[in-house]
Amino acid sequence: MKFIHLTDTHIIGGNRLLYGANPAQRLKLAVDSINAEHGDAEFVMVTGDMTHWGDADAYAAFQKQISRLEMPVHLLVGNHDDTAAFATHFPDAPRDENGFVQFTFDMRHGRAICLDTKSQGSHAGGYCQARLEWLHNQLQGSDDPVLLFMHHPPFKVGITAMDEIMMLDADALYDVIRPHKPRIRHLFFGHIHRAIFGNWRGISFSCMRGLNHQVSLNLTAGQTEIPGNFEAPAYGVVLVDDQSVTVHMHDFTNNSPAFFLNAPPGMDPLRYQLDMVHEGHDDP
Repeated sequence: MKFIHLTDTHIIGGNRLLYGANPAQRLKLAVDSINAEHGDAEFVMVTGDMTHWGDADAYAAFQKQISRLEMPVHLLVGNHDDTAAFATHFPDAPRDENGFVQFTFDMRHGRAICLDTKSQGSHAGGYCQARLEWLHNQLQGSDDPVLLFMHHPPFKVGITAMDEIMMLDADALYDVIRPHKPRIRHLFFGHIHRAIFGNWRGISFSCMRGLNHQVSLNLTAGQTEIPGNFEAPAYGVVLVDDQSVTVHMHDFTNNSPAFFLNAPPGMDPLRYQLDMVHEGHDDP
């Protein structure tokens, strides 16, 4: 099974620039790439921050591009999203009985459980008692293997300003998850705008870069300084079978020379490797 993990598109309306880059154009390029290169993906999961300011024009621009995907799309909200405006443009998006944008669906290799970690009025994430009860019921209601999806990570990543706005109800969340840990195969999240891989209390996780701007790897910046840069946008290509979950980061705007590392038949491998010249490519 293959699916795509896309996150933090941060669309703004009017085809304007955000920090000097065009998020709508970057989403268009991502959709083009997914359709052309990964049309066999079973679905695309968007883990929040579809828009930057949560306004109607931004959701319209997001919808225009995301609707071009040739496979099903599942949408989660993040701290930059506005749930009411989102519902106006995506009225059929599933919600739980309390109105939170969280849901489950079955896959060929288990079950996806998708969480709403948005905390109203804050960029930090939260997970209230009603959501905890919903998650408890979803986990109790099935013995299938689980993939978890959410926007905020429930742990620190070492970038101080981002750690201040992580999902703050992490202990309560873990208490619900703990009895089911053996069948939770992976946790996918966004929010950090970086490719990050590891494990949280024994659960493997991955995060992808955003599309417009990134959070740079600055482990000394202070609590109020969110370090940013323009590392290349990327999305995740996830392969799942009964034994493994493999996450590839696809730098879809990369235009560096492509070539085979092994020599063509009949050519001396040493000469092939030493004599190759790539025009326009400078050795750093």
